[in-house]
Amino acid sequence: MITDRLQAGVVCLDLRHRGDPADAPAALHGEVGDALARTRQSDVRRFLVLDDAAELVAHQLLYERLYAYGPAQVLCLAQGGGGDRALRRPHALSPPSAGVLWIPDVFAGAGGRDGRSVPLPEEADEALRPLVELLADAALFDTVLGELGEVLHGVAVPAAQVLEHDLTEEARTRAWRRTLENLAGQDVPAPVLVTEGSPGARTETRARSGATAPGSDAGDSVPAGLGRFLGEVPTGLLADGSCLVPGGTAEEARLAADRALRDAEDGYEQVRRPTALFTPRARAVDLPERLEDLSRALGVYRDTIAGALSDGGGDRLRPEQRGRLLKRGIQLPELPEAPRADVGPGLRTYTERLLAYGLPLRSVAARLGALSDLSAPAGSAARLARLDEICPARRVAEPAVPPPFTVRGSPFVHAAPVFLLAFVAGLWPGLGWALGPLTGFAAAALTLLMVRRRPSRSYDGRLDGGGGTRSGLRLVAGVAGGAGGALTGQLLDLPLWAGAAGLGTALVALGLLVARDWTVAVDLWWRDTETEFAADALVAVDALLVETVLHDWLFADARYHCSDGARAISLMVRGLAETVEERLTTAARGGAAHTASRSTYSTDRTAGESFAQDGPAQQPGDSWNWDSWGDSSADDGWSDGAADTEQAAPPEYDLPADPWPSAAPADPPWLERERGDGGPALVDTLLADLAHGVRGILAGRWAAVERDPAEAGRVSLRRPLLDVLDEEHAVLLRDGATSAPHFARDPELRPGAAELLGVAADNAARLISTADEADEVVPLCAAEDRRMLSRDPMGIRRVRFAPEAMRRGTEQDPAHDSGAGAGEDVVWTPGGRHAGVLRLVPLRGEIVRTVRAEQRDAP
Repeated sequence: MITDRLQAGVVCLDLRHRGDPADAPAALHGEVGDALARTRQSDVRRFLVLDDAAELVAHQLLYERLYAYGPAQVLCLAQGGGGDRALRRPHALSPPSAGVLWIPDVFAGAGGRDGRSVPLPEEADEALRPLVELLADAALFDTVLGELGEVLHGVAVPAAQVLEHDLTEEARTRAWRRTLENLAGQDVPAPVLVTEGSPGARTETRARSGATAPGSDAGDSVPAGLGRFLGEVPTGLLADGSCLVPGGTAEEARLAADRALRDAEDGYEQVRRPTALFTPRARAVDLPERLEDLSRALGVYRDTIAGALSDGGGDRLRPEQRGRLLKRGIQLPELPEAPRADVGPGLRTYTERLLAYGLPLRSVAARLGALSDLSAPAGSAARLARLDEICPARRVAEPAVPPPFTVRGSPFVHAAPVFLLAFVAGLWPGLGWALGPLTGFAAAALTLLMVRRRPSRSYDGRLDGGGGTRSGLRLVAGVAGGAGGALTGQLLDLPLWAGAAGLGTALVALGLLVARDWTVAVDLWWRDTETEFAADALVAVDALLVETVLHDWLFADARYHCSDGARAISLMVRGLAETVEERLTTAARGGAAHTASRSTYSTDRTAGESFAQDGPAQQPGDSWNWDSWGDSSADDGWSDGAADTEQAAPPEYDLPADPWPSAAPADPPWLERERGDGGPALVDTLLADLAHGVRGILAGRWAAVERDPAEAGRVSLRRPLLDVLDEEHAVLLRDGATSAPHFARDPELRPGAAELLGVAADNAARLISTADEADEVVPLCAAEDRRMLSRDPMGIRRVRFAPEAMRRGTEQDPAHDSGAGAGEDVVWTPGGRHAGVLRLVPLRGEIVRTVRAEQRDAP
């Protein structure tokens, strides 16, 4: 018999088939002690005792010893003894602290399987199991015992109609296999990790169970406390220049580069002015010399930082390295916060968030491994390659060599404006033959002046990038335009004022054209000088220095701690995944063996069921109600002397036509089983439970990770996870996961039975409804034993019950709410898979005989 399923505060004991009663107290003491140790403590000790009805008095001493464990309540299920004319009950089982449910025949006269009139002991145990599971719930235990206290003698025969919801074996196996597969997951590469709140971070949408829909985007962002170890520089953590010693070598080099850059930019602004071509003051600006100074200063600053990176290389910064850095003018400032203190909470938050998102264990381990790789410092010497990328030595020297100065553009762009201006100037009748070509000569001369005063040539001529213009093209275009304008003016015979106006307009426009060409040419030349690269390189080198100071020198210890901790957790989580994989392999082998054995069993069972269907339609376990109740001795062939002297009562009870069928059903007639194929929320609920269990396992390891990550990563968590898997699997086997294991969080948010089991709630609603027709109960006794039951309908007590899972989610989904029409007297049990009604039918007064201690040996 099942005695190891312990509910809160209820201890199940089986006193049947005991040996010598004299040896029983010692064995009972050990069993009760072990059971109480495994049962949640409460103010009152609740004992659910299974016993043979004929052995109650013989076990009186055992019942008395139960009260020695403190305030106790005893509910006894007395099985058998239907052929006896009386039930001898020890005084220790008297109400109100005790009660007896007498079950003369758990099959209600239907017999055992395969047509046997007397069921086998294991068949009777299996038939009694649902009733034991029901009464093992503390709430239902208290309700039934309280109702028994109002029944005559505290003894009643139960009449029940119970609906058992469960999963099919295939659905249970399939759901467990899918759960383990989803929990373990596959080895996949980790996504790119970003800091939470950064522009690249994604936003996950929480599901109703508190987890996100599994996907590649879940868990890509790490907490801000760990984001500082991913290579990003926290904003405002180091002020500009705070890592440079005032007056030191590095600061002097940085200031010299900055001054050289500003001088070059100031000279450029002066040279690019439109008037700079015509004024000697702008000619004094020596841009090539200033660019050479910029190249030299940038090279010095780059070499200083490169030397510092080399000096600070290694795992951790040693005192002599700090001294060399100080000589180079680099200091390590004190931070206002201790970043290592954020590592432990950050790792815990990130790991629990990944588990809450519903990610498989291997995906969690991959992300933690990526975090470990990213947070591990490589040393400042490894950043020399990065320095070469952002500020290569070849490009640093390029500003010292000025590029050539050219006036760019297509030939048409250069010739057309000059041709037009010379044409307009040549419109003066007569004088146009001279003025037009002279305008072309002026345009060519000004273009040659731009080359003469080109910014690519130093004042002393030492640095000269050369240059070239299209002055010859402009000369040809001007002469041709002037000749054309003079011819046109002569043919049109324009007045003098028109020729004078045309000449003035042409000269002004020529000056503006040359000034624009100068400014455009200087801007294009400046762009080729790589001065913009030098400005960007200074900012990039500064950022590299700050990043190195933080991540490789100041944060080195914290980053190592973060890397080691993430690696340790990754190893633990990966070990958990391997344990799940091992359990999955074991479950697959067990499922294959179970399928083979079930195929053999199904052949025999099919034959038995077909034989049972050939029997009569009406069974001894047919529903029983007060409209068909009677107690005539002639009806059932059972009588005694006391019954013969009583007056005949009106016939209120009719026996079935054939009280002994040729074949009995496999289940007792008061039990109806419904098997579902699994609801849509079953696998997700199991996964959420196991994720909570994994979080609970890891919760005990965070202190060890903080203290010694290397040692913590070597500790095996196989045994705790196997315990979690065993408990979750036991919940799945027991009631289809409708009740929550102890490690599950928010059990009130657990889906209902319909969503978990995939069964309709109609039958359960019918059983617990307030309608009278719902009480089609079956007394747990044979037809001939019903003569012992009381005829008083007012003495019967009724208890309706249903698991809490049948009314969870009422507001979200009224269609799945089987408790909508339930009465107020329904006992909602926190777990279980049974719903129905239990009637406590009292016995006739002379049937129960109370035996005191001094009378138990009397005949």
